[in-house]
Amino acid sequence: MPTLKKKVERTATVRSQPLPPGDELGAVEMSRRVGENLRQRRKARNLSLDELAVASGVSRAALSQIETSKGNPTVGVLWKIAVGLGVPFAELIGEKRGGVGVLRRTDSQVLRSADGKMESRPLTPAGAAPWCEVYELRLAARATHASDAHAPGTRELVIVLAGHLKLRVEGEMYELGPGDSVSFSADKPHAYENPGAVEARYQDLILYDR
Repeated sequence: MPTLKKKVERTATVRSQPLPPGDELGAVEMSRRVGENLRQRRKARNLSLDELAVASGVSRAALSQIETSKGNPTVGVLWKIAVGLGVPFAELIGEKRGGVGVLRRTDSQVLRSADGKMESRPLTPAGAAPWCEVYELRLAARATHASDAHAPGTRELVIVLAGHLKLRVEGEMYELGPGDSVSFSADKPHAYENPGAVEARYQDLILYDR
């Protein structure tokens, strides 16, 4: 059985390695898709880049780079844009599918926070249900990830799959262990903290106001 120290060292080594070619191609494809979705939805709402910058809190220059697939936005930036556009997060990063939608594990693109300590992987095909999305979250040991408020009326249901979670919402702290779950209003700033010495895994169900 590997020791705790070896597990931590192995996780750190894996995170420090460059992305394999498949992941690089996936990131390029997602960048193109996000750029197209952003441009289409911004124009459909008759928003200029300046107006969307004000609504989302993302600079005009950054929005322009994303639209032209020259930027590699973090999960936090994409959330801000989705809120500014008033669309579900998955609608911004995914492709619309008709009839039956299948999302293979190998096809789901992992999104990372700016510091690389939080990873988010979609578990549902884009457009499966416009008011509901499911993600697998991975949070590095001793790491904290702060999330801006989502669109008004949005709620989250987080289930701890492995490790521990300290969730902060409006100044209140909630501590959870494996198998525990918590539901909260996500239209307020909130933060996830992994107090453990190993990576933690959560399942995150996001429910939009219909």
